[in-house]
Amino acid sequence: MKTLHLMRHAKSRWSAAPGDDHERDLNARGRRDAPRMGRALALSMPAQAVHCSSARRARETLEGLCAGWPALGAQPHVIDPALYTFDSGAVLAWLQAVRIDDEALFVLGHNPALTELCNRLVGRPALDNLPTAGYLRVAIDIDSWSDCAEGLATLRSWQFPRDLP
Repeated sequence: MKTLHLMRHAKSRWSAAPGDDHERDLNARGRRDAPRMGRALALSMPAQAVHCSSARRARETLEGLCAGWPALGAQPHVIDPALYTFDSGAVLAWLQAVRIDDEALFVLGHNPALTELCNRLVGRPALDNLPTAGYLRVAIDIDSWSDCAEGLATLRSWQFPRDLP
């Protein structure tokens, strides 16, 4: 059994120059929500490495998570350009190719890829939309990440900024 932690980047600004989506930064709400989510997640899971999209808004989300969850900041993190994608098939292929034996992986990326990936892994529509700074915990009945496939997972839990006090 493997556990996949999926998190969408926090709310970003739309003021980047046209064609420069990769460099969009967080807006005020995103800068507020990322540390709040870090504090909330720290209460329910151990700190671990995060595999993060190379987009600026994703990297800033990771920084905010670590500000709210200092133990997460002490973990190694991987900024991976392959996770700057909006395609669930690309994220699934990344999971299948990852050369990590860890029982859990934490991926910080983008929609619609993460919402669609969750639904593909579960094998049915389990989620309409993963909101910005939203988090999902998905259990996958596999022994190796290379075996990751549609219909093998269960959505175990979620945490969204709107649900925080």
